[in-house]
Amino acid sequence: MDRAIVQRIWELAEPLVGNEGMEIVDIDYRREGRGMMLRFYLDRPEGGVTLDDLAPMSRVLGDVIEAHDVVPGRYVLEVSSPGINRRLRRPKHFREFVGKRIRVRTVEQQDGRRSFLGSLSTVGEDGIELEVDDGLRFFRFEEIAQANYEHEFGGPAAR
Repeated sequence: MDRAIVQRIWELAEPLVGNEGMEIVDIDYRREGRGMMLRFYLDRPEGGVTLDDLAPMSRVLGDVIEAHDVVPGRYVLEVSSPGINRRLRRPKHFREFVGKRIRVRTVEQQDGRRSFLGSLSTVGEDGIELEVDDGLRFFRFEEIAQANYEHEFGGPAAR
């Protein structure tokens, strides 16, 4: 994933998405199969987006990306909801899930592993504290490759 391309796309798209009362949860830009895939994950702060919300945003986002010639070459654009096990990317996303179960995958191995599942204890300026099976662990944001809310089926929803 080219971080510079994703950052520029995010800068262009965020005001447009915000004007529609939605937020960008994440953007993926990666090779899938023989081509490039650009995937937006959008949500509403009060929870939930519909196909009627996403379809017009797909056209608007596609137009702005093309007008600014941000993505080199051909790509497929997809606009989606973040789903039940939504990705947590920014500190504000983590704050919404304090007390909930999340999975963190680290960039580098820590104590022989890269995947940690536990209850999100705190969110600070530099990172998060996660209560895992062997106690509290602190992860700096730059150490986190990916983090997702892990819905517990049969329990209450987070949002």
